[in-house]
Amino acid sequence: MTRQRSQAVTLTDVAALAGVSVATASKALNGRDEVAPATRSRVLEAAEKLSFQPNILARGLISGRTRTVGLLTDELAGRFAIPILLGVENALGNEQMSVLLCDARGDPIRRRHYIRTLLARQVDGFVILGDNNDTRPSLTGDIPVPVVYVYCESDDPADLSILADDAGGARLAAEHLIAMGRKHIAHITGPASYRAARDRASAFLTVLAESALPLSGDPLYGEWSQAWGRQATRSLLAAHPDVDAIFCGNDQIGTGAAQTLSDLGRRVPEDVAIVGYDNWEVFAADSRPPLTTVDLNLPQLGVTAVEHLFAALDGRPRSGVLRQPCRLVIRASTT
Repeated sequence: MTRQRSQAVTLTDVAALAGVSVATASKALNGRDEVAPATRSRVLEAAEKLSFQPNILARGLISGRTRTVGLLTDELAGRFAIPILLGVENALGNEQMSVLLCDARGDPIRRRHYIRTLLARQVDGFVILGDNNDTRPSLTGDIPVPVVYVYCESDDPADLSILADDAGGARLAAEHLIAMGRKHIAHITGPASYRAARDRASAFLTVLAESALPLSGDPLYGEWSQAWGRQATRSLLAAHPDVDAIFCGNDQIGTGAAQTLSDLGRRVPEDVAIVGYDNWEVFAADSRPPLTTVDLNLPQLGVTAVEHLFAALDGRPRSGVLRQPCRLVIRASTT
């Protein structure tokens, strides 16, 4: 008699077909050492013949894990959250694990509620996702399972935080402009309250100094917007008409700078080269001309966070800060 399609295959069915006990079948399917190779082979063949799909919740009762991870963010709608989330989801999916997503929206009460909710679901670990590279208060004291912070830095050095390397990205931009022979280089960036803006400016100035090149004017701090890029570029060229390159703190600023240069009759890159930051293609690739920019490789940040969470679950936790290298994407704004 054939099994009805709606009737799920159970571990008991696998054990019966293999001629072993349910306990032995469970051990074989979970890779336990005390099962003889021939017995394991027989159980695996039976499971394959029956198209057996193990019950994840039941496996969790045996292993002490539910194969789920809680992801807690404060800004799901932000520019950086979705690409990192996709990296997290892909890495977990490759290991047949699931992610439970909660967006606290910057509300401490909502955040505490979601932590309690995720713990009630018995998640194996947490990924705390920030919306910038700045330092944030640690949440680890309220979470009794492994935690990894990504695109934010916990203020507790015992935690593990995975960040984009802002200083390294700025170095790539500076080295590229210097290699292109630019001598009068300026910097327009976002608010000075952002650590990312300060770190990029500091590293950029250091590379220029190493090549005995002064910055044209001071770093211009403002907003992460096209409007600021347009305004700052107009002011910059009025004060320093010999500027031949601009490093912009993000791609919106870079796009605004390119617009103003065109309005003023300056050719990009012949007269003034531009390097942006973030590789946000809706701006960088559609700019006129397309922007050379620094790519943060955000999905890889998510993958790296999951890899270190797995290590912590296996008893190999790390602490401190890991900075993931960026890469330079060269387009027509510098060549």
